Amino acid sequence: MTPFAEAVRKLRARKGVTQKQMAAALNVSPAYLSALEHGKRGVPSFDLLQRISGYFNIIWDEAEELFLVAGSSDPRVVVDTSGLPPEYTEFANRLAKRIRSLDSDDIARLSALLENGGKVDGKAS
Repeated sequence: MTPFAEAVRKLRARKGVTQKQMAAALNVSPAYLSALEHGKRGVPSFDLLQRISGYFNIIWDEAEELFLVAGSSDPRVVVDTSGLPPEYTEFANRLAKRIRSLDSDDIARLSALLENGGKVDGKAS
């Protein structure tokens, strides 16, 4: 499941609607909406994001958050390391091969490292 899917499921639960009901209201197929929620489709279009925001009648801040989450929910990420030193390409490939074996603590540590600009506990790594 993608972060976008999780956000949409919470919105659907809050409104008490099924995927099928939401799909009909948005004029998309239930299969497409299901694939989107299960990470089998890429990032939704801007138009669809606007329709989802309107359907749930969410305020601007919440809609903006939904758009941001959608932008970071592409399940098929491409990391372009062209022009970077070889160790960057090696790292990207190793991460791609091992991502499924990382546990939530590993992901949290890597996320913290990225959020802190490569610093661990305020120290450059």
